[in-house]
Amino acid sequence: MTTEYELALAFGAIGALLMVISNLMKQMVALRLFALGANSLFIVQATLEQNWIFCGLQTALLLINVYRLWTLRQLLLSLEQANADTSIKDWLLPQMKKKKFKAGTVLFRAGEPAKELFYIQSGTIHSPELAQSLGPGNLVGEVGMFSEDHTRAATVICETDCVFYTMVDEAAFLLYVQNPQIGFYLMRLIIGQLRGELQRRPLAPSLASE
Repeated sequence: MTTEYELALAFGAIGALLMVISNLMKQMVALRLFALGANSLFIVQATLEQNWIFCGLQTALLLINVYRLWTLRQLLLSLEQANADTSIKDWLLPQMKKKKFKAGTVLFRAGEPAKELFYIQSGTIHSPELAQSLGPGNLVGEVGMFSEDHTRAATVICETDCVFYTMVDEAAFLLYVQNPQIGFYLMRLIIGQLRGELQRRPLAPSLASE
């Protein structure tokens, strides 16, 4: 009897230690693994003590941690599979609405609230501030939607008759959360545009002389 009690106490002590360590972990995978270890040891402790309520609680927590670890692993795999060459059509277009605009139409102006993003299906657009034109296959308006002030950074005008696929901000944010591949793609796209903008700007005199 004493041996079982001491063994249960040992399992419980180690389980408590693992639970404390799991709460100190910053990486989610490690956190879940330590929590699973703690749950397993608590289940052994509860079985030795024949404390079935505690055993049921720890079993339920173990199953929850297994599920959370599996979903986290799926998320990491989807991020690894996402790459810059993946077509945005496969991710966004099924969720977007088709719209047509005549040449000369102002799609949006600098400083306006950014409530919609656009995928160019056909036609050409131009931004006077950026001195840049874009054609089919480009995504427009995503920078403003994900910026801190949530406003347009530049004016965009249709140079020719254009066909767009559009999505409002709420739908884009929901899709961003539900599908990490889209979020990862948009992040790379925004960073690529910022790099391109920096390359187009002349260096400051102090920097150019170094």
